[in-house]
Amino acid sequence: GLVRVDNLIDIDPAITASRIDRLDRQRQVSLRAAVAPGYALADRIDVLRAAVEQMNLPPAYNTYISGGGRELERTFTEFLWAFALSLVFVYLTLAAQYEKLLDPLVVLLAVPLTAPFALLTLWLTGQTLNLYSALGLLVLFGVAMKQAVVQVEHTSQLRAEGMPIVEAVLTANRNRFRPILMTTLTLVAGMAPLVLGAGPGAEERRAVAVVVIGGLTLSLLLTLIIIPVAYATLDALRPRLANPGPPGWGRH
Repeated sequence: GLVRVDNLIDIDPAITASRIDRLDRQRQVSLRAAVAPGYALADRIDVLRAAVEQMNLPPAYNTYISGGGRELERTFTEFLWAFALSLVFVYLTLAAQYEKLLDPLVVLLAVPLTAPFALLTLWLTGQTLNLYSALGLLVLFGVAMKQAVVQVEHTSQLRAEGMPIVEAVLTANRNRFRPILMTTLTLVAGMAPLVLGAGPGAEERRAVAVVVIGGLTLSLLLTLIIIPVAYATLDALRPRLANPGPPGWGRH
């Protein structure tokens, strides 16, 4: 007949896992969290690793980062390599186009001019430097160098026609001010919906747009001033670089 189970065994309530997840035949426990406003993902990863070290886990236990944190760590180094190689390729392309070694340096000067303003915009808007804002930096650098190319190329054409350096710089700056301003306003207007938009993925799109809008807007006037001054300075140094020796050097 039927027998009650409690007549045969003792029942003790206990807490156990409702499900066991495994990875590579090892048990795993996943911890999911979101980054609070005002904090960066990279900083929170460092905090988590410091907390794990304080736990003094046995040797059989190990931890690893997954999700967005893993992608951030893996792509950060690749981003630096891509950025460095892009600068090299831009310099080589411009040097071959202009057949000069100094003019491309003026174009590349647009990168350090816009980077501080982009980072300042991130700080003012409460954004962080993450993968998406880094992509925005690449877009910003490309547009800034394109504007510098417009200035330098027109100045070089005026110089080739025999115009004095000061007059060529002022004329090129005046002639190219409207195209540069139109490009900046068009890009800012195109990025504005990304800043004001909402919904899934809005935070990522907003980070890209904030970097581009802030970097271009704040550095516009500075770029229009520094690039022509740098071009005129390098043009004045060109004879010295072509003949670096003292008077009479190399005559014998």
